[in-house]
Amino acid sequence: MRVAAYCFPIILGLAMAALSFDASAQVSVGVSITAPAAPPLLPVYTQPPIPGPGYLWTPGYWEYEETNGYYWVPGTWALPPRPGLLWTPGYWGFEGGVYGFHAGYWGLHVGFYGGINYGFGYGGFGFHGGFWRGGEFHYNSAVTNISNTHITNVYNRTVINRNTSHSSFNGAGGTHAKPSRRQEAAAREEQVGRTPEQENHARAARGETSLRASENRGRPEIAATRRPGEFRGPDVVRAREAGRRAHERPERPERGERHPEGRR
Repeated sequence: MRVAAYCFPIILGLAMAALSFDASAQVSVGVSITAPAAPPLLPVYTQPPIPGPGYLWTPGYWEYEETNGYYWVPGTWALPPRPGLLWTPGYWGFEGGVYGFHAGYWGLHVGFYGGINYGFGYGGFGFHGGFWRGGEFHYNSAVTNISNTHITNVYNRTVINRNTSHSSFNGAGGTHAKPSRRQEAAAREEQVGRTPEQENHARAARGETSLRASENRGRPEIAATRRPGEFRGPDVVRAREAGRRAHERPERPERGERHPEGRR
């Protein structure tokens, strides 16, 4: 009888969880954190110059904690875990009445990131900032700030993007993108999480009071940095009013356009 009495609350809890799972299953898969309200609009900022060859741009995003709410994790240049990997940005999705964050990851191809226009090659579908060849990354100077660094693997290709939204989440009230077959295939490939440098960068952002949305009202003073965790100095970029991002021409969504190497 004691065993039955002990097990009953557990069974009841599991049953209740099963009943609520269907309503949030889709948003829960791959979700690292949830929030009760929508994230702020994406701030507009210029891209700091690349530190050197091999670095890839990782866009800034809104993170959430229960104590202080949303805070901005600045965009920054980061070295991938190994050559050949590309960054799929994280994104917020709204489904089943819940805002959930899908964490970014490294992989051979760029997957789905909610149709969010992060800029600098990430116009909502795929990535148009460059490609890997022979262990070296080739940069598209049309959307990448490589002006202050000697990089020889450069090409210039103008792309067109009709997505001018600054929404930071996918779902009702935000973007309305769905993953393509190519993006679904990318999600089934090997995924590598954030590097230690990226983890430290996000952790440092959490401790910066000025990055909280409650303090900056959507315009963080540290919108982007040249290196992960580098929140002070001349290469720190502040958010500015709405408008086209510098060092960027409009980009075209994935449909109807091929990357120079056939890889996005």
